[in-house]
Amino acid sequence: MPFEGGARAPAVPRQLVGLQVTVMGLGLFGGGVETARWLARQGARVRVTDLRTEGELSESLGALEGVELEFALGGHRLEHFTRADLVVANPAVSPASPFLEAARAAGVPVTSEAELFLSACPARLVLVTGTQGKSSTAQFAHQLLLASGASAHLGGNIGRSLLADLERLGSEDVVVMELSSYQLEALSSACAPRARVCAVGVVNVLADHLERHGSIEAYERAKRRILDLAAADTWVVLNADDGRVGAWRVQTGRLMRYSVEGRAGCELRLEGDEFRWGDQALGSVSDVRVRARFQRSNILCALGLALAGGARPSTLPSALGGLAGLEHRLQDLGFFAGHRVWDNGVSTTPDSTLSALLELEGPLALLVGGQAKNLPLDELVAAARGRVRRVVAFGGSGAALAAAFCAGGVPAEAVRDVSAAVARAYDSMEPGEALLFSPAAASFDAYRNFRDRARAFRAALPRA
Repeated sequence: MPFEGGARAPAVPRQLVGLQVTVMGLGLFGGGVETARWLARQGARVRVTDLRTEGELSESLGALEGVELEFALGGHRLEHFTRADLVVANPAVSPASPFLEAARAAGVPVTSEAELFLSACPARLVLVTGTQGKSSTAQFAHQLLLASGASAHLGGNIGRSLLADLERLGSEDVVVMELSSYQLEALSSACAPRARVCAVGVVNVLADHLERHGSIEAYERAKRRILDLAAADTWVVLNADDGRVGAWRVQTGRLMRYSVEGRAGCELRLEGDEFRWGDQALGSVSDVRVRARFQRSNILCALGLALAGGARPSTLPSALGGLAGLEHRLQDLGFFAGHRVWDNGVSTTPDSTLSALLELEGPLALLVGGQAKNLPLDELVAAARGRVRRVVAFGGSGAALAAAFCAGGVPAEAVRDVSAAVARAYDSMEPGEALLFSPAAASFDAYRNFRDRARAFRAALPRA
């Protein structure tokens, strides 16, 4: 298992030419596509296996047209794992998969796209994880490094494989890489880029992905594995304001705690309107165009990561003005049919909807729904009282969400889908009321990912 036990054979052979490699999980979002393409370029004999059929994977298969690959679709076959030289598993596949266990029992190394990249990357690495805000933090750190003159690259869980960048990366480049709990869990003890890791950052650990990890404690352990990638001179940038991360003790690396809440002992902090690192002013809140208060913590973490990645402190105040947030993060879409609309489509947990809700003044109509994760709703429902005039819930968890809000004293109803939710909200909204789309649940009941769901929401907005 990852990061456990003693020495073992490297999970990523240095020489891939001629090896029979099984890629488990082509997927719908591009990661498996880039993995298969890169392995084929290295001279491996690549077999791609997926539970989905050719029709379901048509988009991904189209992206691989012309690449010499073998496909085994619509199911997995045991011999493709036990008779391979290497297995590369999609992070969505549980490490406890019987096919992966069979491969390990047969002595076949099991690795991942993230480990392939980390093991081969010659550049300096800035690694970021967390539950809520890790993508924004990675984006901000990348932008700050670029503004400081660094040759910086961004990828990982944020939605872009970095394997294609390997050929043009050198020791002077900096890679900002977002890592999910699934990716961290899959890293083996043989993955050792530590000498090149200049910073790791953890923004928070909140309840999420419990259907995979089983408990918040197991999920936290998966996130904490990022600390095992730190060398003695790696900056470890931790959020002191987060109840779990703030209690972590660092065995290896140079600790840099940060706080926007004025916690004692944090050299990296928000002091009044200023972001500060010790006695050094790094810029002010008023310089930043990204206005959501919850982004201040992400920006502070990004400042620490940028410093660790080699950014000069003197370049950061002016760089703050150029920061641009990612889409669907409490994005102000303007007015539609007389009502202001906020798109927080990135939300797949109650905590992320709670953060968005606390940023806005009422009255609001709130749209939630999707595939349930069975996470606590108490804080979200309590915050909605007094701010939210009506909740419209949709999708697989619509009825359960509506019932939870009604039980908490917030008027709510369930409808079929996102389009129906938008229509119902507009039927009931009064003058001066804004609309917040922040689903608080996964998207996979009806959509490939949160982006597709957010685009469906935008498409349903009235144009008149």
